[in-house]
Amino acid sequence: MIIDAHVHLQGPGASVQERTDRLLHFADKHGIDKLVACLGATLRVAPTAEELREDNDYILSAVAYRPDRIVGYCYCSPAHPEASVEEMDRTIAKGPLRGVKMWVCRHCDDPGSDPIARRAAELGVPILQHTWIKATGNMPTESRPEHMVNLALRHPQTQFIMAHSGGDWQRGLRIVRHVPNITADVCGGNPEQGQVEMAVKLLGAERVVWGSDASGRSFASQLAKVVAADIPDADRSLILAGNIARRIGL
Repeated sequence: MIIDAHVHLQGPGASVQERTDRLLHFADKHGIDKLVACLGATLRVAPTAEELREDNDYILSAVAYRPDRIVGYCYCSPAHPEASVEEMDRTIAKGPLRGVKMWVCRHCDDPGSDPIARRAAELGVPILQHTWIKATGNMPTESRPEHMVNLALRHPQTQFIMAHSGGDWQRGLRIVRHVPNITADVCGGNPEQGQVEMAVKLLGAERVVWGSDASGRSFASQLAKVVAADIPDADRSLILAGNIARRIGL
């Protein structure tokens, strides 16, 4: 079993169904069983409350179209905490989605994230948070691993997934290593040797999940990080499927 814990359904195709079919076509070539999708038809940096609902409807459509293959996350925003909690109730508590995605509209340790984190804990779902340390400088509201730590320490009962291992993974993994409710995903970025090995060494295999960041990155380049990693096969199985399946209740 292989579960891609981080994909986006943007790209060629006029409809969500066409884009889903295209991504599954390439997933099949790599033996990937399920895709966890988030965000909407376009990548909205600072969505309004209405746009959050539109983007979540897009993901709901993909899940309804291929419930056997597509799992979805609810897009939430600390700029709209009340609307975000309402969306979590609509799409998770009363719907099929299995987690929360937060992106770059504000730093994730903004107080607006607190109601979202509390509701995620109540629903027993993780929050996938974009994090990146950029050599060229982050966007003004783009979260770094330090912001992720601040939020996770405030909400020890909530499970967080630090997307991209912080971008600069050698620093990002070290920053979160002592915060047990943060898991790192290894998606995006170049397929550099040593990333997965370091994640396992610092966090333990149980706190590492695999994702591709498709369609922005290829399945092959991202799978290579785990397939070629010098780790036990049992750890590889946890990273490729077991850990994310446990966190989202598959």
